[in-house]
Amino acid sequence: MFTQWKIIAATLTAAALLSAGAQPVLAQNHDHSHGTAGPAQLTLNNGQKWATDDNLRQGMSRIRDALAAELPVIQAGKATMEQYRTLAQKTNDQIAFMVLNCKLSPDADAMLHLILADIIAGADAMKGGGKGNEVRKGAENIAHALDNYETYFDHPGWHGVTFSRSK
Repeated sequence: MFTQWKIIAATLTAAALLSAGAQPVLAQNHDHSHGTAGPAQLTLNNGQKWATDDNLRQGMSRIRDALAAELPVIQAGKATMEQYRTLAQKTNDQIAFMVLNCKLSPDADAMLHLILADIIAGADAMKGGGKGNEVRKGAENIAHALDNYETYFDHPGWHGVTFSRSK
């Protein structure tokens, strides 16, 4: 019975995350800082990349793969608003998955939140339906956040996406 309630609570949290704006819910439901201010900038863990877990690696890989699949049409300037919205939804789904299944240390989690904030902002720009440059910039911001993930987190075999900044 407890497991069912846990699943229901996780589902409701994910729904709230995706419908109410991810950043406020992310802060409310996934705060390991226990009231202390989070870090202002990304840093390494005493000169080493932060440890990851299977759930984080899975979620980040799915975000990268979803972006990579749409990259040719995005870079050609031919992506439709529906493609951007679908990419934003796939991204938000993976963020919800990672938040609900987080097993990182508090310090690693705090660093991850800085990267997720950039990914969330990118997804918000893509689903917002603004002008072509704004939605494209959202995809570019996600690509940049994935580069930061590579720099600061130990994800064996990770490769980001190459985003042309020409358009």
